[in-house]
This record gives sequence, structure tokens and C-alpha cells, in this order.
Amino acid sequence: MCGIVGAVSTRNIVPILIEGLKRLEYRGYDSCGVAVHQGGELRRARSTSRVAELQANVQADGIAAGTGIAHTRWATHGAPAVHNAHPHFSAGPGVDAMTTGFGALDGDDSGAHTARIGLVHNGIIENHDELRAELQQRGYVFASQTDTEVIAHLVHSLYDGDLLDAVQRALPRLRGAYAIAVFCRDEPQRVVGARQGSPLVLGIGTAASGEHFLASDAMALAGVTDQIVYLEEGDVVDLQLGKAWITAAGAAGRYRPVQRPVRTVHAHSGAAELGPYRHYMQKEIFEQPRALADTLEGVEGISPELFGDGAHRIFKHIDRVLILACGTSYYSGSVARFWLEGIAGIPTTVEVASEYRYRDSVPDPKTLVVTISQSGETADTLAALKHARSLGMPHTLTICNVATSAMVRECELAYITRAGVEIGVASTKAFTTQLAGLYLLTLALAQVRGRLSDEQEAAELKALRHLPVALQAVLALEPQVIAWSEDFARKENALFLGRGLHYPIALEGALKLKEISYIHAEAYPAGELKHGPLALVTAEMPVVTVAPNDALLEKLKSNLQEVRARGGELYVFADADTQIENEAGVHVIRMPENYGALSPILHVVPLQLLAYHTACARGTDVDKPRNLAKSVTVE
Repeated sequence: MCGIVGAVSTRNIVPILIEGLKRLEYRGYDSCGVAVHQGGELRRARSTSRVAELQANVQADGIAAGTGIAHTRWATHGAPAVHNAHPHFSAGPGVDAMTTGFGALDGDDSGAHTARIGLVHNGIIENHDELRAELQQRGYVFASQTDTEVIAHLVHSLYDGDLLDAVQRALPRLRGAYAIAVFCRDEPQRVVGARQGSPLVLGIGTAASGEHFLASDAMALAGVTDQIVYLEEGDVVDLQLGKAWITAAGAAGRYRPVQRPVRTVHAHSGAAELGPYRHYMQKEIFEQPRALADTLEGVEGISPELFGDGAHRIFKHIDRVLILACGTSYYSGSVARFWLEGIAGIPTTVEVASEYRYRDSVPDPKTLVVTISQSGETADTLAALKHARSLGMPHTLTICNVATSAMVRECELAYITRAGVEIGVASTKAFTTQLAGLYLLTLALAQVRGRLSDEQEAAELKALRHLPVALQAVLALEPQVIAWSEDFARKENALFLGRGLHYPIALEGALKLKEISYIHAEAYPAGELKHGPLALVTAEMPVVTVAPNDALLEKLKSNLQEVRARGGELYVFADADTQIENEAGVHVIRMPENYGALSPILHVVPLQLLAYHTACARGTDVDKPRNLAKSVTVE
């Protein structure tokens, strides 16, 4: 969930490191820091504010060099404080970082010091306590509560003139997930990186420059290089001027040179520009028509081969679907369950990925295991996928927004959504494009199972192609939603209701509201109100309801009456023909059209707008809500 940038060059790479951190700041913003090799010493600056303040500190302190590493942090071990911020240094046994200056609590640690090793780290080291105790016995003094500082001291303890060798010897001692970048005072133009369970890419500069880069995401290097190598699990990369090579652990822990393909990746920096929008979340909400059009581009007919070569054979073989996902992606999978069972007629289970591998389950080799992830690097989902395979379920498919991600590489089949870069922590366009991909999967499975006629296929394709236009009409409701948000901004609790296919949409709406406005929100199937949640309903509890004109509409109307009878205030997103009218205590926004099975894609958008404008009215940090970060790469 944190962000790493590193570089080896003959030019001053500090502006590149800082710009890379700005593009990765959505991954974590509890603290940030940069360290360089300057004047024969390691220098660093760290901050618990945003990257913009770090940039000002770096400029004021005159930090400039050709070799360096940088990091933006989402706190796991240790509070968001300067002494816990990366990069972490190691100066050797008996040296207290708190007294030498380079771990000062006030953040003024940019001067030259005796530090030998500097390191940044994403992930979690599970055995950090035992390693810390061992290193303390050997005289190492710890200045932070982080698991990361353990790695820095461990590498220092193994260093004997060759940084690559020290890192390779340290890695087998680590249990957990990590991506690291490390450099050494004694080797001025060298950075070593490694990954295990957390993403890391190598950026290759021009032959003339001889420079090389590391980053958590290729987007951090946009405008610097488009030649990207995606490191694989267990890879260690050695960056020096004019050369970079990769090794991987082989038999008996010995490392051997390996070749990884170089890809041309156009990670345009413009994707991270706000343009006329106030926040990235607002921009991404309004990008959804385009994102859906791009995701569906080229779909001329329904075919299993939309999901990769061999999909038809696999789809014929499977008789169940298991969906593994977290957070918003879990809710998209929950919608898909209704589609897969109702349209394709295939039994479907949806599991929270972070829970799935920790319970005893009954595997079925004829199951299609479907993972859903925006980044394709979600640690819990990757672990759940590997667990499912270990149980004897080999058929895997992912719905993912990043074609080069670990999730895509791990799965047999894939459908790549084309939402584009999503910066806002609260997912919006990734969710709707996931739903589009899952609906295509439903139709492909229905076709293979003989449940989709030619006439039905034509009608479904027509509806899918009309989605971007229908979504534009929903976005036009924004002024009405803004009016509601002024009421919501004064509340501290809210209920969301939905039935059937739209219950997961109510869950997603509640998640959005609590993520960015910090209003406590819960969602329930409307029929469950009388089984407990109705006790919460008062005039101070707004009740948001998703009300499409479907088979459950009359049941839903009865549930709404239960709320009104207790003095509850209803806010209803209703299809035009539902005959739910505005009256005292009932506020209605009418959706432009009924969209049948695809209705969830339309109904979620006003819920996104409601959360967004409520958060704006409350003055919260919409794109970077407290305690959260994008791309959850730790368990």
C-alpha cells in the first residue's frame, strides 16, 4: 500500500523521486521521505505531511544527487511519526540513530551522518520481533517501531563490501511480503531492489544516459522512461550506471541470473492530472461513461474467447463459480452472483478473500475461481487465489484493471477492464467497469450452457452499448444529489437499503459514505429491517433506498412504509415508473430509465455522488481519507 521510487543516474534525480512520490501518494500518505547519496554520505528528509511539504524541505536543505530512494507510507508498524517514516538508516552496532541526528523527531535529519545502509520497504515482515531481538543482542539500536528498520540493520550486519550479496543473504531470513529498495554509503552509484508478494518494477533509461529506476508502479516513472520490467516473485535487481541485472533464488538458496521481458508501457502522466475537477474522485465518477465504453470496446459478440485462449474448453468443464475479492470488488462479485445464477444458471459463491483461506472449505475441481481486483496486486486476493489452487481448483480467471499485474499473470484467463488510472482511494470507475466485465462473463457462461439465444445476445449487446449514454443521463442528476448532501453533512449515521440484485449496491453506497465523509453507515436488505435495524430508525437517521422497478418493488414499498411509520426520513433513488412520490419525509430522485439486469451499474453512480458531495460539505480529504490507502498490498 506504500509507494517506492529509486534511481541511479548521473543527473540530479531528486525531482524525479519527488514527482514519483506525488503520483504514488494515493497508495499511502501517513508520511513520506527521500534519501540520497550526496558528498560521500547518506542524506535524507522525512515528513508526516504530504509530499509537497517534503519537496519544500528537500529544496531548502539543498538535497541533490544522482543516486537515491524515496517512499510514501501507509502506517502498519508504528504510528505516523517522523521517526517511523522511511527511508530507514543503519549505522551499525552501538550507534543510536536518535542521538546522531539522522532519526531526529523534528524531521530535521538531512545532514551528513555515519549511516551506511538506507532502505525503503513496502509490505509486512512477520518475523520482525525475533529478528529485532537478535539484532539488539548484537548491539543494534532501533530508532523506530517499524518492521522495516529490522531489514536495514539485517542488511548492514551482512554487508561485506557487496550490497547485492548482503541483500541476497538477508532475504531468506525474512518471512512475509515485501518490496525493498536499498543503497549503501560505500557504493555511490548502486541501488538493489527485491520483491516478494509486493509489486516492484524496473525502469530502464536510454543507453546514452545509463540510468535506471525502481518504482512500485510504472505510473511513477511516466515521462522518465516507458521501458518497464515487471519483476516476478523472488526477483532481486541490481541497478548500476549503464547496467541492471536480475537474479532469482534457485536451488539451495543460490541466486542465478534471469531474463525478464522489457515492456513498453505508456503510463501517461496526464492520467494523474485533475483538469477542471475539484478532486480525483469527482473526475473518476465523471469518467465512467468513457471507462465503460473503453471496457466494452471491441466486444462485437459474446464469446468465451473474450477471456482468453482456451476459455471455451474451461467454461464447458466447470459447473460452479467461486468469486474471491475484497472491499468494493467484493460487492461487484456479490452483484455478479445474482447474474451468474439467474442468467447463466450456474451455482456461485462469493467469498471475502481475506477470510477464505483461514477456514475449512469444500473444494470442487470443476469450479471456476474468479478473482476481482482493481490493481491486480491485492495481497489478500492473491493469497486466496493461491490457496484455492492448492486445494485442487486449477481453473482461474481474473477481472482486473491492470494487464501487467500479478493477478493477471497468476490466472489462466483474464478480462482486462479499461478504467484507466484510478487515483481516488474510494473506488468508482473501477467498480462499474468490473460489473461490465462480470456481466460479459455471465453472458459467455450462459452461451456455453445453452441459455443465450441469438436474439437474446443481440438484445444484451445493444443494452451494453447504450450504457455510456445511460450513465451520462444519471450524472446529470448531480445538482439534485448536491441538495441532499447538505442534509447528510449534518448527520452522523445513515442506513442504506436495497433488495435482491441491488442489495450489494446499497452496501457499496454505505461503504463510499463512510470511507470519505466519516459518517457511520450500514446497509441491509430492506426485508431485514424488521429483524433488528428498525430499532435505529429515528428522524435523525436518513435512510437511503435503491428502488428500481423490478419484481421486488412492491415488497420494497412495504419496507419503506415501515420506516415512515417510525418517523424515519427516506431518500429514494427510484426508477421513473415506480410511482414513489415526493412527500413529507420522503425525498425522491428519479433515475432516467429502467435498465433491467444492468440497473446496478446505473444505480450506484448517484450513491457515489452522494458520498462525494457529502464529504465535500463536511470538509474531509476526499481523495485521501484518513487511515486508508489505495492498492492494498499487505494482509
